[in-house]
Amino acid sequence: MTYTPHGKHLIAGEWIATENRFQSEPARGPAHDFSVGTPELVAKACEAAEEAFWRYSEASREERAAFLNAIADEIEARGERITEIGTQETGLPEARLDGERGRTTGQLRLFASHILKGDYLDRRHDKALPDRKPAPRPDLRMMEQPIGPVAVFGASNFPLAFSTAGGDTAAALAAGCPVVVKGHSAHPGTGEIVAEAVLAAVKSCGMPDGVFSLIQGGNRAVGSALVQHPLIKAVGFTGSLGGGRALFDLCAARPEPIPFFGELGSVNPMFMLPEAISSRGAELGKGWAGSLTMGAGQFCTNPGIAVVIEGAEADAFIETAQTALGEGGAQTMLTEGIAKAYREGAETIGAATGVQALLTSMCDQRSAKPFLYKVAASDWLANHALCEEVFGPLGLVVVAKDVEELVRVALSFRGQLTATLHMDDADADLARRLLPVLQRKAGRVLANGFPTGVEVCDSMVHGGPYPASTNFGATSVGTLSIRRFLRPVCYQNLPENLLPVDVR
Repeated sequence: MTYTPHGKHLIAGEWIATENRFQSEPARGPAHDFSVGTPELVAKACEAAEEAFWRYSEASREERAAFLNAIADEIEARGERITEIGTQETGLPEARLDGERGRTTGQLRLFASHILKGDYLDRRHDKALPDRKPAPRPDLRMMEQPIGPVAVFGASNFPLAFSTAGGDTAAALAAGCPVVVKGHSAHPGTGEIVAEAVLAAVKSCGMPDGVFSLIQGGNRAVGSALVQHPLIKAVGFTGSLGGGRALFDLCAARPEPIPFFGELGSVNPMFMLPEAISSRGAELGKGWAGSLTMGAGQFCTNPGIAVVIEGAEADAFIETAQTALGEGGAQTMLTEGIAKAYREGAETIGAATGVQALLTSMCDQRSAKPFLYKVAASDWLANHALCEEVFGPLGLVVVAKDVEELVRVALSFRGQLTATLHMDDADADLARRLLPVLQRKAGRVLANGFPTGVEVCDSMVHGGPYPASTNFGATSVGTLSIRRFLRPVCYQNLPENLLPVDVR
């Protein structure tokens, strides 16, 4: 069944059109007109979210869990139409969109299960000690409480799992916080149909209308107005370092500063240790090529840098990776702007001192082919621009002359989402030396794997020291991400009948 977008914003249960319009830029299929967002709509959505907070934050965990499951049901009911328009807008294949839809509904159901258990509340109780000397102790109880309305920015590279009803929205709603989403202009039709699913769940579960709103983009003023609105209490963002840092600065400059949970990308270095390279360098080269080109390299966990120690084994690894990358065809990128930035990033890397081009490509307006470069560690260490993310299937091999230089390379990295050790048993001593460094640099450390799969579960951390993310204590994937939208409250000597139900 074909879905034709109506191009409106969803503000507190009402579909609203604005006079100014922007047109989608689909990879294939028809373009559609959408209403441009305005600061006035932002204010209306935020005010409705604040009004909804008083009721929604007091809803039982069972009611909120039922709401999350209902959203998942409504998304699944629209599955074919979501995939159809999602593939048209983004150029992503059907299998990818189907899988991402499953991840999206799985996240919603995971949070529903998580809040029913109640562990996330971190409830504590220190009983009164009236006879304690020299001073009595009052009765003290503590639990986590929702913070208020949350702003969520849709991501270009995940039209479902990191957008309208993605992980940030699921975590905030699970915590008891209404959500105002700024849709991404790369996939406005996909955002619209998912918002329809959320609205259906709002109605069927009897939730307040202001618990969810979607404002389409088309105007940068919308994002600025959203993060600066005084009723917004936190922001979830996945996107570029430049755009995220600008929004972070606006949050910090507010009269009431608020937390900005920005996931801003990473080069996700892999350290190919000597024995691993010696015993299975060809296998690692092919594996890296596959990870590097997955989804046209448009993953924030794309492993863009491989660090090796010079020698014949490292040369064989590089040659295998070069051959495997050269066999890959062109892939459609999410937007023409992303494709343009990819080409410009490749040109910048290729022009840097000491960089040798191993594989270059001609890319058209919206497609990408792999690039592969090599640089000596000494040149890499002298030019930190070589550590900047290039969003797409570009690989850079950093060649160290010995173990000591490899360790210096590890120490020089800024914050990362992931870091990987490819190692055999005989590499254990070097791995032990690197691990303390890498766990300071990254939110997730892998052994003998590739970071482009991010499991959604209790233990996952998708975040890291700046600039990978703006808050090193948070994750945007997994159940721990709910803590971004909670704050602890202590209740001292409150009568039982006044205490929140969950802490009695």
